Amino acid sequence: MRVMLLPGDGIGPEVLAASLPFLSWAAQKSQTPLDLDEGLIGGASIDASGVPLTAQTVVCCEAVDAVLLGAVGGPSWDAIEAGLRPERGLLALRKALGVYANLRPVRVWPELAAHSVLTPERAVDTDLVIVRELTGGLYFGPRGRDHEKAWDTLVYSPAEVRRVARVALELAQARRGRLTSVDKANVLASSRLWREVVEDEARAFDGVWLEHLYVDNAAMQLVADPCQFDVIVTGNLFGDILSDLAAATTGSLGTLPSASIGSGFALYEPVHGSAPDIAGTGAANPMGTILSVAMCVEHSMGEPDLATEIREAVRRTVARGDVPADLGGQASTTAFSASVMERL
Repeated sequence: MRVMLLPGDGIGPEVLAASLPFLSWAAQKSQTPLDLDEGLIGGASIDASGVPLTAQTVVCCEAVDAVLLGAVGGPSWDAIEAGLRPERGLLALRKALGVYANLRPVRVWPELAAHSVLTPERAVDTDLVIVRELTGGLYFGPRGRDHEKAWDTLVYSPAEVRRVARVALELAQARRGRLTSVDKANVLASSRLWREVVEDEARAFDGVWLEHLYVDNAAMQLVADPCQFDVIVTGNLFGDILSDLAAATTGSLGTLPSASIGSGFALYEPVHGSAPDIAGTGAANPMGTILSVAMCVEHSMGEPDLATEIREAVRRTVARGDVPADLGGQASTTAFSASVMERL
């Protein structure tokens, strides 16, 4: 199995390094030969080559089975023009690799409920997945600025909506059979198209119950009763916001993994950012990255049982209280990783 490592900026290199032992463990357990390569993205790439993502890095990523990414961005590159900022490297990579569906699972074990910003009773047993369309919408539409105004254009085609809807429907069918499609169809023409296409695709999935929510109501419901949700599918901008909101149910962005999938390819990364204020201090929480590796083990390595073992080791470590500062503990990045490996 060929894997490209893109540590990126800030705490990215630290959390990625802390997660690699779990990939090696799974490879050894499954007797899968592992071939690792490493490249630059974001600010690290800007410092080395002047751009946030080089063509050579894209070529290298296209030649592997999966990409593991840390984080990008930081104040060191704030003065750079918008088109060359570190975050543009990540957007360009997603587009180049064609990973159009971003899966963000949010699960609150009883051991995590006490850390939630919600009451433990409201947060516990939350188990949902947000499927975010990743290569279209407002982030990729025509944009510009002149001396009078600035504009960003929200564009979706039926084909773009259809393929991400199918991913979400298949996921819901494999889980509890409920799909919530989030849009703003009372205002946006693109959302009306979104709703029509999702409804059309859902007709082929008899076992899935489909509902529609406006994005403002969905945000309220995620706070009021997150346990009601199974799978949520939505566009790029709404998915970006709602997935961070849902993260509050776990108590920290540092706990959440993600997988961006396309046609036989996947990019795995934690949901959190580069957190430059704690970079180099050993305080970063690698849990989201370790769980991203678990998703890689399940989807790209094809070993769901080993992925479950990794997740269970994380849960048992949290239950022991061996957690980093963002969850109220004192464990360093490396100490948390070592504790999870000990449980494993």
